[in-house]
Amino acid sequence: MSQRTEVARHWEANAETWTRHARAGYDVYRDALNTPAFLAMLPPIRGLVGLDVACGEGSNTRNLAKLGAKMQAIDIAPTFIRHAEAEEAARPLGITYRVGDGMDLPYDASSFDFATSFMALMDMPDQDKALGEIARVLKPGGFLQFSILHPCFVPPYRKTLREPDGTVRAIEVGRYFDAVDGEVERWRFSNAPAEERESVEPFAVPRFHRTLSQWVAFICGAGLAIEALGEPCADPAVAEAWPTVADTRVAPIFLHFRVRKPIP
Repeated sequence: MSQRTEVARHWEANAETWTRHARAGYDVYRDALNTPAFLAMLPPIRGLVGLDVACGEGSNTRNLAKLGAKMQAIDIAPTFIRHAEAEEAARPLGITYRVGDGMDLPYDASSFDFATSFMALMDMPDQDKALGEIARVLKPGGFLQFSILHPCFVPPYRKTLREPDGTVRAIEVGRYFDAVDGEVERWRFSNAPAEERESVEPFAVPRFHRTLSQWVAFICGAGLAIEALGEPCADPAVAEAWPTVADTRVAPIFLHFRVRKPIP
């Protein structure tokens, strides 16, 4: 079985529980910190045609449509697309969804003013191909903004170190230079109620860790130019309201890139 097929199999298996738990508000890192920071960094998109790569159940795609963009979106898991289309049918925002591979996009060259990818590219086996495909479908002058696990602070080994009162003291990391190609991590949303967590299988997520220098090389290899970086940090009010995300005040978990396709 190819790596791409294996990744698709895992995400299809995750999709039903993931959709239900994310829509129930259990993905606190996304809702309280990561998505708000991503949208704050995003340039104006009203009236632009955009593509959301690896859209999942469509939550962030809907956020982009509400900002006035004309959105299309793609994901490898049919169950995610089924849930996204059902939400679009119930509350239309003009979004077109389709099942497909982010490393082999079924769109013509120079089709989009911008593209996004929320917390997905680090889970693809061939990030260089994914970035190359996104660059291909962008119009000259168009941009891609994407978020990933921070390669420096969320490598294959990470441990949160706490004081006796539970406050975060430091983050311990390791295996940064390990070549990780498909190592499956199993976890649940920690904010789901205990009985809910115990009633479902943990998510199984194949990981394809790359160093920061490799990510930069992939971006440059796709012919894209870096124009902005973001490392979301919870402010004191957010950390107090959502203690789960307090560790981001010690070291970031997420890394945001905005890159642009040059005009010839």
